[in-house]
Amino acid sequence: QQSQDFGDYVVHYNALNTNLIPPQVAKGYGIQRSSSRALLNITVLKKVMNTPGTPVHAKIEAYGTNLTGQRRDIEIREVDDQGEAVYYIGELPVHNLETYNFSIKVRVDGEAEPLLVKFRQQFYTE
Repeated sequence: QQSQDFGDYVVHYNALNTNLIPPQVAKGYGIQRSSSRALLNITVLKKVMNTPGTPVHAKIEAYGTNLTGQRRDIEIREVDDQGEAVYYIGELPVHNLETYNFSIKVRVDGEAEPLLVKFRQQFYTE
């Protein structure tokens, strides 16, 4: 799990092949399990003293660009785990050894500027 600190907020993010997700979890969240599909997972926490943080709702826009310049917009959906956590997930197809540069824009309600996260991830499908 990777994260980026933005003062009052921390954005946690990761990307992994969907075949690494347990079948019951994938079924419960409507995720297609496959070595050639990746899941982008984002969580936004508001910092609260002496706690791991409070999950907040946000509007998330994300896309990935591979090294040949092909851009894939990623449809992000919110998963609200009954007030315990709020996740934002999206899927995209990937090929073996394909590297994506991800760009994520997080708009937290009440905040003037979006939080911008960029990271690179290589995928293995074989």
